[in-house]
Amino acid sequence: MPLYAGFDLGGTHLKYGLIDDGGRILFKARAESPTKIEELIHLLKRIWQDLKKREKQGIRAAGFGFPGIFSLEEQKIFQSPNYPELDNFALSPALSRFIEAPFFVNNDANMAAFGEFKCGAGRGVQSMVFLTIGTGVGSGIILDGKLWLGKCGFAGELGHATVNSKGERCNCGSQGCLETEVSAPKIVKNYNTLRKKREEITAEEVFHRAKKGDNDALQAFSQAGFYLGVGLSIAINLLNPDKILLGGAVMEAGDFLLSPALKEALKRSYKASFRCCRIEKASLGNKAGLIGAALWAKEQLLQV
Repeated sequence: MPLYAGFDLGGTHLKYGLIDDGGRILFKARAESPTKIEELIHLLKRIWQDLKKREKQGIRAAGFGFPGIFSLEEQKIFQSPNYPELDNFALSPALSRFIEAPFFVNNDANMAAFGEFKCGAGRGVQSMVFLTIGTGVGSGIILDGKLWLGKCGFAGELGHATVNSKGERCNCGSQGCLETEVSAPKIVKNYNTLRKKREEITAEEVFHRAKKGDNDALQAFSQAGFYLGVGLSIAINLLNPDKILLGGAVMEAGDFLLSPALKEALKRSYKASFRCCRIEKASLGNKAGLIGAALWAKEQLLQV
């Protein structure tokens, strides 16, 4: 049975595993994401050796999802707003020093989108937008049944569409991006601003307070939801997709975030486009990226 390795690098953890032809996870694990590029390469080398020992028949191909805009031509991340150690680092040559199997690199959110498309809530659709909302906002697009990469590989960055012209500076260099307005740190900032008191708190704790009826916590999510709705309307009006899938830790807030988002998206979208787009929760959780990366490697291998 052919197996494929998938790697998904996040801000806090590197998720990895072995996937079969149908996308079933046969093994998965995670490790803390190193802060230095040398440590990351060393970790990937060690994990690859471990995976090879685990799978005696050999791994057909490996797929990697890294945060940032990945150049198909130069095979490196040009810019990674939330993992700057990757900026302009020659990824493929570094990986080729120890990975003897065919391997393929792409953006992490693209790989998660591909995973949801192949094995999750996007299965069977022809067009979809995937958004993952956590510390940042990642996104990927499926058009006509294919992952849309654009001319150079940089497509799908809805998280860096401007939704608030007076918003905060983003790590990408722009201002008022969807990422700066709806991510977990922004929800915490909203809450502290409303309370006029700075408190070391997580977005998860703000959520728990919202569930208990804390008005400032409810308003913090509502403010983020407003801008999420602006972002959703951009995707709906631009692409008229079958589905928009929402994933990531922040979506655990459910209707606290989603209700104001849908209300604003309805206001700003063409009504006909809004009606024919299903907006749903993604189904694979934090497994989407490693599944997508492995299946992307499988698909690319068949095209070589």
